[in-house]
Amino acid sequence: MKKLGLGVLGLGEGRSIISGGLQSELWDVVRLCDLDDALGHERCREFRLDPERFTRSMDELLGDPAVDVVGIYTPDHLHADHVLRALRAGKHVVCTKPFLDRLDRAREVLDAVQASGRRVMVGQSSRFFAPFARQREHFESGVFGELNTVEAYYNADHRWFLAKGWAKTDAFKWLYGGLSHPVDFIRWYLPDVDEVMGYSRLSENGRNLGLVHPDTFHFVYRATSGRIARVSGTYTSPVTPNSRDSNMSCILRGALGAGQADYYELRYAWKTDTQSMVETFEDRDDYFFRFGGHSHHAGEYQNYIEYFARCIENGDTPKPDVREGIVTVALMQAMEEAANTGRAVKVAEVLGRHGLEDLIGEARA
Repeated sequence: MKKLGLGVLGLGEGRSIISGGLQSELWDVVRLCDLDDALGHERCREFRLDPERFTRSMDELLGDPAVDVVGIYTPDHLHADHVLRALRAGKHVVCTKPFLDRLDRAREVLDAVQASGRRVMVGQSSRFFAPFARQREHFESGVFGELNTVEAYYNADHRWFLAKGWAKTDAFKWLYGGLSHPVDFIRWYLPDVDEVMGYSRLSENGRNLGLVHPDTFHFVYRATSGRIARVSGTYTSPVTPNSRDSNMSCILRGALGAGQADYYELRYAWKTDTQSMVETFEDRDDYFFRFGGHSHHAGEYQNYIEYFARCIENGDTPKPDVREGIVTVALMQAMEEAANTGRAVKVAEVLGRHGLEDLIGEARA
């Protein structure tokens, strides 16, 4: 299989995909791009890359014929512009979550994907983390029987993140930037989520630190199948010790058993009527968390770009693809509306309001 050339746009979060690409036999990291000169040269030194590979110009990155795929790791509100520019330059795209921060330009993006013939993948990295991948294997094997409900949460003390100036602007929302992880778990298992209701609030810490939008969330969902789910998250306050509770977790409860995958602990516990087991992946800690403690997770990124490379090679549609990514954004917009209005909101209503009626069927699949 021919190696793919990777161009990375946004070198903060993009640090993980650089590491993943350099350690993968399927990729060549050929270009880095960021508006911050100091950060660009820091990344070149860190990964021993020729400083000539760094540029401040996205046009220069897109004009490089050695770049087959653009990895987009810029602030959320820039994703639509950057995805469109990459597609129009004839590049495949992997874009970190949330794929879009709102639906206003979703139709434009969908049309651009279709016109380009390129592959687009939403970088929901947690699907490619060992405990959650193992949980998915169990689910697909039927070990848990018919699924009853899903619970997911992500709590993190991300006060450090607010050092980024754009995180304190109206453009940044933790609902999209943080809660999108457990929301994706829900949609992975319940793609037909139809209605949501819940609450959010801006905590005292968030307000004192200059946040504009809520940082604390609790929501419940109903799917067209009748199954229900819940999701929650907090982002600017202390969390419980990992010895007591995982900061990110997904729980499946079925007719024949249940399983809980935990993030930082690299742990997966499951139980049926006849078996009970805890599986750990601690021996892979150095693969998943290569630098910065657990603040970066390059192993997941390597896993998903290798999956993406195989999809491109085989002509397969990667998952989550652009259509799934947009419906997930619609769900998060419905969550935001539910919190603001105090009423249940249907995902189909949100899609229809933005001229995305052709995606309503997928939301009810």
